[in-house]
Amino acid sequence: MGRIDFEKFTLDNGLKDIVHKDTSTPLACLNIMYDVGSRDEDPNRTGFAHLFEHLMFGGSANIPSYDSPLQIAGGQNNAFTSTDITNYYITLPVENLETAFWLESDRMLNLAFTDKSLEVQRSVVIEEFRQRYLNQPYGDAWLLMRPLAFSTHPYQWATIGKEEKHIEEATMDMVKAFYAKHYRPKNAVMVVAGNVELEQIRLLAEKWFAPIVKGEKVERKLPKEPTQKKAKRLEVERPVPLDAIYISFHMCGKEDADYAGWDLLSDVLGHGDSSRLHQRLVKENRIFTSISAFVMGERDPSLFTIAGHLSQGITVEEAEKAIWAEIELLRTESVADIELEKVKNQVESTHEFSEMNILNRAIGLAYHELLGDAEMVNTEIDNYRKVTKTDMLNLAKQHLVPTNSSTLIYKRQG
Repeated sequence: MGRIDFEKFTLDNGLKDIVHKDTSTPLACLNIMYDVGSRDEDPNRTGFAHLFEHLMFGGSANIPSYDSPLQIAGGQNNAFTSTDITNYYITLPVENLETAFWLESDRMLNLAFTDKSLEVQRSVVIEEFRQRYLNQPYGDAWLLMRPLAFSTHPYQWATIGKEEKHIEEATMDMVKAFYAKHYRPKNAVMVVAGNVELEQIRLLAEKWFAPIVKGEKVERKLPKEPTQKKAKRLEVERPVPLDAIYISFHMCGKEDADYAGWDLLSDVLGHGDSSRLHQRLVKENRIFTSISAFVMGERDPSLFTIAGHLSQGITVEEAEKAIWAEIELLRTESVADIELEKVKNQVESTHEFSEMNILNRAIGLAYHELLGDAEMVNTEIDNYRKVTKTDMLNLAKQHLVPTNSSTLIYKRQG
């Protein structure tokens, strides 16, 4: 794919706009990323960012039905929430692009807060909480791991929220206050990608978004997670098919210079069938039926995690011992040149493949602009190319230690 070219401008109300021209597609994508996630919530009122992902589709001041005009325009839309951001996107034929501007500007201007809409979306979110997190094997893993690993930082709760009660008790005043604080032009980045011209997008942005009051940029004062000094552990019994182990270690955030090294370390250890954990603990020794390692990729210092399901007849003690033996190898021996080359190539090919999609490019531009500069979308891969074996060895030596670990054990009931 190569370099992603783009141009930028900012409206007087603070809305940052990015235009990426791609003449190869008949579609256009309008992506709006709000700088709000579950880390911005009150610890006693969690799940609001995710609730808003749903509420934003409930109609706005001048458009009672969001989906109907979009369907007429041949468009599709969706959204997602994380601990750090909330993202909304529309893809549609480029000739109908103004419909997307109309829809998105109206719900940024004024959501139609009705008791019915709030009640419906509250019910949807609570049902999702139950289905995905409470009534599914291992579904509550991160509801358990996050508060185990984090004592202070708001990453201690998942995006869905701490508990159903927080959503059940969400009042109209609470919801309106959260919207007024976070869903403003000053707190958003809009990317338009497709066969479009800068001046065309500037005119549309001025027409539809410039009249919206900018709001204040949210100043974060998030509590810093203290350095972990002793191992943490939680064992639970659940109606799960197999025993499972999750071990998390504190690591840096997405913007840190060490992030690429951590990401590559997780790939060497547990990404895919050729990784160390899969080859030795699944294929050769049959200790696990599946096992992986991954980074959370959050903006603030977050977690590096190993997660696996044990084979029948293997004890938790045996399985943990096997994981720690693999960790010890990472701490004492540099990864082989061929291993490092392989995972760097995997990252690069994944990066290239994802950028073939116009929507992924738009999301990438928006996210990096929120981090500080959209140009980082073009330089991010360089951070991976620079990582050395010594960098990875030092990270493992310093951080993959028992005192920095939080271990969650699922025991099968019965």
